[in-house]
Amino acid sequence: MNHFEYREGELYAEEIPLAQLAEEYGTPLYVYSRATLTRHYQVWTECLSPKDMICYAVKANSNLGVLSVLAKLGSGFDIVSGGELERVLSAGGDPARIVFSGLGKTPEDMRRALEVGVRCFNIESTPELNQLNQVAEDMGQVAPISIRVNPDVDAKTHPYISTGLKENKFGIDISEAAAIYAWAAQMSGLNIVGIDCHIGSQLTELSPFLDALDRVLNLVDQLAESNIEIAHLDLGGGLGVTYENEMPPSPADLCAAVKERMGSRPQHLVFEPGRSIAANAGLLLTRVQILKPSDAKNFAIVDAAMNDLIRPALYSSWMNITEVDRNPANNGQSDQAVWDVVGSVCESADFLGKDRKLSIAPGDLLAVHSAGAYGQVMSSNYNTRARAAEVLVDGNQSILVRERETFADMIRGEHLV
Repeated sequence: MNHFEYREGELYAEEIPLAQLAEEYGTPLYVYSRATLTRHYQVWTECLSPKDMICYAVKANSNLGVLSVLAKLGSGFDIVSGGELERVLSAGGDPARIVFSGLGKTPEDMRRALEVGVRCFNIESTPELNQLNQVAEDMGQVAPISIRVNPDVDAKTHPYISTGLKENKFGIDISEAAAIYAWAAQMSGLNIVGIDCHIGSQLTELSPFLDALDRVLNLVDQLAESNIEIAHLDLGGGLGVTYENEMPPSPADLCAAVKERMGSRPQHLVFEPGRSIAANAGLLLTRVQILKPSDAKNFAIVDAAMNDLIRPALYSSWMNITEVDRNPANNGQSDQAVWDVVGSVCESADFLGKDRKLSIAPGDLLAVHSAGAYGQVMSSNYNTRARAAEVLVDGNQSILVRERETFADMIRGEHLV
């Protein structure tokens, strides 16, 4: 469910016309719906028990305004860097509901996480295990850990966002996990609390989740034989959303299937959804600058570009693009034609959508839907382009949750020689 809808031909974010937001804040502009973020989080919590936990994947959208909405709802957080830890703390997140994932945690990251009291470290390698043990011992603390196991399961998603195959860089081969858990159990600076498994992103089938879970449950039984008890299973995130015509399972479908597999086992569950909470809670608003028709292609050049939204260029991702005002009487739109919607970055890969049927004229607004996850968070200053502003809509109120960058912002820290 999302709260972006057309009313008499005009696209709204909750109770505010998007054209009004473009006039007030300029374009390109990321627009988020608080009601949608709230509902998407609640869809997850409604299918789980109170002992289970949702840890929102901060990498999907790390804006402080978005994080504060989720923190107020009681969400946990999945982080992958020291910077994300500080963002969650700044947004009011509870450190006792943070799981620290990621391949390259530094000793400084580990110390800071131990100081604030994160819930768990998800360990990705034996060198990391040794390093965390040393840091914890030096601090006179004990670090709660789970080990991220790689079950060698094909998530059936884009290769760049698949994380559970042997050739992926993530986790420890599940066939080696029992020995590494036994090793960790002997370390004085570590306390084993869970098993972590994340196989990829934008998953649209249940079978890869369940295949991975079966392998994790076999590991749980194997560890129990060695008197290593597991308190929680972190099954990661990755549940897909609808961008075009995908039909991913719902959180309720996934939870029901997992609980059936779990049976009467005592472990509580941790999920790390990011995309399924944030993607359809946001869109990118952009204005048509120039129409450039030709015999081969028609190009609609807009003020957003691949530096603002890299998913189409990076993954060939399909993003739904619609006219903000569909009433031709209001804006003098031309007849519908097929356009490639592109930016002005000097790369042929700079496109937001290809072969789209649109009725547009220069100056018209377009909405790139499902851009609330992996949008602004992956943006850059390529071609010395300022990052877009971000607005959170709450009913009939709009809140600027990130100001548009200025040139001074972009060169801060640089020096002439």
